Amino acid sequence: MPELAISTRGLRKTYRTRRGRRVVAVQGLDLDVPVGGVHGFLGPNGSGKTTSIRMLLGLVRADAGSMTVFGQAVPEHLPDVVGRVGAIVESPKFFPAFSGRKNLELLADAIGAPRRRVGEVLAETSLGERGKDRFKTYSLGMKQRLAIAATLLKQPDLLIFDEPTNGLDPAGIREIRETMRGLGEQGRTVLVSSHILAEVEHVADTVSIIGHGRLLASGTVAEVIGGSTTATAVRLMVDDLAAATRVLTAGGLAVHADGDYLLVDGAKHSAEVTQRLAQEELYVSELVPVRADLESVFLELTKGEGLDQLGATR
Repeated sequence: MPELAISTRGLRKTYRTRRGRRVVAVQGLDLDVPVGGVHGFLGPNGSGKTTSIRMLLGLVRADAGSMTVFGQAVPEHLPDVVGRVGAIVESPKFFPAFSGRKNLELLADAIGAPRRRVGEVLAETSLGERGKDRFKTYSLGMKQRLAIAATLLKQPDLLIFDEPTNGLDPAGIREIRETMRGLGEQGRTVLVSSHILAEVEHVADTVSIIGHGRLLASGTVAEVIGGSTTATAVRLMVDDLAAATRVLTAGGLAVHADGDYLLVDGAKHSAEVTQRLAQEELYVSELVPVRADLESVFLELTKGEGLDQLGATR
């Protein structure tokens, strides 16, 4: 079994609403995050991601279960490992009128990190040329990268980012994605929680998908996608699109027009599609399987649980 940066067993947390009703945020979560690389902690808003992270960091007390960080039980031994952990759970506060460099220098002094680290972390997050600019002039993506730079001052082995691309434009998302990928390639462990599954698929080595506070699937991205039982989707070309649509729809398959092509979903094998059409003397001139992705796997796993809506906001 690979060395684990994070491990939880039977983790549970409930909250009581103002009306006295108990709400289960996390129920029996078993989570394993291997050392090194980027691990996507995935699920929709309200699935228990942030609560789980807060319990790991000692910000929220668990009702039941156990947690370890680099083999140390937390929160009991959190002081022994906290120096190896950097986290962004909420937007950090910086002085708007100070430069990015000045903000980091003040933080370095406060936590006892050498000032030489400031230049190093600015370079690591591609902010070296903008370090002298005032924080208030930074884009949202740059502000998030400065927050990441702040977590790197003490050279942590584990970085925990909760929805780091939330609210960013495509350029900012790409910047954060490249920064996380670079950190993972350096041998650090990056745990990134997100509800934007397609985005994390571009950067994660391994993933855990949760819903209603419990684990639904975990493994490498390829394993999670490959282990799905989602029926094969295909993109095909046929001379008579209308006739092909009628035949396939009558056979219980989902068919959608895509320009000169048809997208067909619901068949166990692509041969089923071509066979149905050939029986009606409709012959396929082109057929390409459509690759499954994390989002389609997630929708399959959460079918019937009311978790099949992936929002764009937190």
